[in-house]
Amino acid sequence: MNNKHDIKTLNSLIETTLDSADGYAEAAKDAKSEQLISLFRARSGERRTAASALQQSVRSLGGEPADDGTVLASAHRTFVNLRTSLTSADNKAVVDEVERGEDHIKAKFEDAMKDKEMSPGTMSVITDVYTTVRHGHDQMRDIKKAFHAE
Repeated sequence: MNNKHDIKTLNSLIETTLDSADGYAEAAKDAKSEQLISLFRARSGERRTAASALQQSVRSLGGEPADDGTVLASAHRTFVNLRTSLTSADNKAVVDEVERGEDHIKAKFEDAMKDKEMSPGTMSVITDVYTTVRHGHDQMRDIKKAFHAE
């Protein structure tokens, strides 16, 4: 069985997930409330755990898993540029940037789940990880809405 397609897709998701973890770590540095700092740090750890699950799947397929994000990823650029793009970052601005990154990672996983060439085993791993991605996205969306309602 040729696993190249599954490995390539999983590695792309690993890079995006690691970008997200790095983004949350950066957001924790910029947040102005302990509650958001704690949330962002927890989410960063959660994303690293998700990336590990994807990496294990690549190994089980006989591939070499990605072990770093990509500077070219849109979510990563958004997060890394958070400090420089915001002259006086407040919680609202930080949440806006994080939520934009969440839209990106959610879309990447949804695209992968539509891939008809994916093996059932790989699809199962992607679907499992997507559950945490979706939860993170929805939570950040709700926090953003709350900040904008104030």
